[in-house]
Amino acid sequence: MKQPRHPEPAEITLTRVLSALGDPVRLGVVTLLADGGERGWGELRAPVAKSTLSHHLKVLRDAGITWTRQEGTRCYVRLRRDDLDRLFPGVLGALLEAAATAGDAVAVTLGIDTA
Repeated sequence: MKQPRHPEPAEITLTRVLSALGDPVRLGVVTLLADGGERGWGELRAPVAKSTLSHHLKVLRDAGITWTRQEGTRCYVRLRRDDLDRLFPGVLGALLEAAATAGDAVAVTLGIDTA
């Protein structure tokens, strides 16, 4: 199975990262992934359709915020925290802290994939 394309660190721009994080669902996904763990797409629970969540995950990947790995028919996602912190020191931490304080992120939780 073909692996998705990820931007190289030199291709990641602050405006693209900020634009991607401007959506409450995407901000919720990043908040969930901020613990450094890798999650299966099927584990993610958000108040949107699966196709819409898939779109949000693609936007995060294309912006260079997440890394997606395919294994057979399963997809896994993790935050590119090291790259983001190296490129934009302190920005991601400040955004996550502000989102938690303001309550701007949509709650994205983990669940068991029953499909």
